[in-house]
Amino acid sequence: MHQHSLFSFFHFFKNIKNLKLKMKFFQFNERPVTLVLFIFFFFIISSSYLNVVLAGEENPFSPQAYLNRYWNKEIRNNLEKPSFLLSKASPLTATDSAIFAKLVSQNSLATRLPEFCSSAHLLCFPDLAPSLEKHDKDSNFAGYANKNFTNYGTDRQGGSDQFKNYSPGENIPVDSFRRYSRDSLGHSDKFNNYGSDGNVVDQSFNTYGAHSIGGAGDFSKYADSVNVPNLKFTSYSDDVNGRHQTFKGYSENANAGDQSFASYSKNGNGAQNEFTGYGTSANVIGSGFSSYDQTSNGGKHTFTNYGKDSNNPQNNFRNYGDGGNAVEEKFSNYRAQSNVGDDSFESYGKSSNAEQINFNNYGKSFNEGTDKFTGYGKGATGQSIGFKIYGVNNTFKEYADKEGITFSSYTKVSSGPGKASVTTMAEVSGKLVNKWVEPGKFFRESNLKKGVVMPMPDIRDKMPERSFLPRTITSKLPFSTSKLVELKTIFKAADNSSMERMMKETLSECERAPSAGETKRCVSTVEDMIDFATSVLGRNVVVRTTENVNGSKKNILIGSVKGINGGKVTQSVSCHQSLFPYLLYYCHSVPKVRVYQADILDPNSKAKINHGVAICHLDTSSWSPTHGAFLSLGSGPGRIEVCHWIFQNDMTWAVAD
Repeated sequence: MHQHSLFSFFHFFKNIKNLKLKMKFFQFNERPVTLVLFIFFFFIISSSYLNVVLAGEENPFSPQAYLNRYWNKEIRNNLEKPSFLLSKASPLTATDSAIFAKLVSQNSLATRLPEFCSSAHLLCFPDLAPSLEKHDKDSNFAGYANKNFTNYGTDRQGGSDQFKNYSPGENIPVDSFRRYSRDSLGHSDKFNNYGSDGNVVDQSFNTYGAHSIGGAGDFSKYADSVNVPNLKFTSYSDDVNGRHQTFKGYSENANAGDQSFASYSKNGNGAQNEFTGYGTSANVIGSGFSSYDQTSNGGKHTFTNYGKDSNNPQNNFRNYGDGGNAVEEKFSNYRAQSNVGDDSFESYGKSSNAEQINFNNYGKSFNEGTDKFTGYGKGATGQSIGFKIYGVNNTFKEYADKEGITFSSYTKVSSGPGKASVTTMAEVSGKLVNKWVEPGKFFRESNLKKGVVMPMPDIRDKMPERSFLPRTITSKLPFSTSKLVELKTIFKAADNSSMERMMKETLSECERAPSAGETKRCVSTVEDMIDFATSVLGRNVVVRTTENVNGSKKNILIGSVKGINGGKVTQSVSCHQSLFPYLLYYCHSVPKVRVYQADILDPNSKAKINHGVAICHLDTSSWSPTHGAFLSLGSGPGRIEVCHWIFQNDMTWAVAD
């Protein structure tokens, strides 16, 4: 507020006081006239002040202004405020904050969700209405996103539809294919480069191609290099006759997501399904196949290079091929050359007739994975099941000594001289390790020396952009797994949707008991983050992050290096983003570390391109033996220190020098 405005404001109240002394106290509806005048003139002044605010001055009642005052009160030093952190404060106005807080209290925020998400800069999924579009001719869809194809292609006779470059590079693309190509005859669909390079991709195929005859569905380069895919195929190709489905290059190079196939090809006749290059080089990708090919006849299904070169793939096959007749299934190079992994086959091929199932080069993981076969082939007749070059035998229940089952080159756990052993990551070349752990993601402390050339990983923030909410709103919103139903109602998250899974996983991580020696808290406001950091480190603190993303995925030259707190062993509080509708950070204390600042130079021109912040963990004794750091650097828990850069939008707090 200008000095002139402040002078006028206080001069007005001085005059009001003088006027009050001179006036007689007449009663009007049992209230002093002076009170009525005071209220009247107060609103005049308030209106004038709001005009000043709208003209560009900061409103002292806004979330950002409140945060500035809170910082000045809680942080006991005069260092420059971190603009990268304060810029994440809620963009809501004081008025909007009050309105939305009231809606939360009244349990009616969902009625104005689009406005709330837009004004507060949140992550909310579009609410797709059913499509009534009719397409009787072949169609090509390119550069398309957030569409609901309901009853599209139903009863089509022949022809082909193509989806090329559909939703590429989109942030939160949500598409629904419900009853697509249902009851069609010889109709084909091609999905090429669908949803690639996207973020939080949510695709739903419900009763896709059900009851169709002939035709084909081709998914090529589907959801390639996406972050947190959620892909659902429900009753896909149910009751089909002779339809051919191929998944080629599906979810390759993807990160931390799930695919679910429920009742896929159930009751089909002569259906063919091919999964080639499915989940290759992906990180922690889960797939669920429930009632896949159940009670089908004469189908042929192949899984080639499925989950190959992946890190900890998770696959669950339940009632797969149950009650099938003369079905042929092949798993070739399944989970080969992956790290760990967890596969479960429950009632696979149960009560089937003349099924042929072959596992060739299955489960040959580096570091022992887990395979569970429960009720596998139970009650089956005339089956032929072969395991050739198969990984470590974990669990086979109700399976052993059955006729028609052969084991060839089956790996056994080493228990003495002459026994086969499981390859560990310490025996794997760095070239293979880099399929799962990006070069430069972890490094040794000795690399932080001037003149060292080293690779820098991709430190760019892959999370959707969001802002914090004001405390007046977050304090009223439910935040626990027990309140998940309420959260789903507020943010209009459908059952089994990406939004539901995202919220559930984040809440579970926030509620998880801390690790040994760890102090943790999930914070939904900058004020909460300040409270946590100062509770651990005291009030003389500073927060740092890497300045920009220059140098990502390239070789860099280390310039001058400075150790925080004199390079001594210290304690820090690190904060990492979590995936949630509003901005949320997982903060935890990290004891026994050294924190460094380093100039990052271009190795050719020697010009400074970045200023990085790195943290070195000196005690790794509680880390998992399969942690990515040990995969890339060798060694194991407690034997080496591990360093990494602070990525974009992550941060670390320390006592100020």
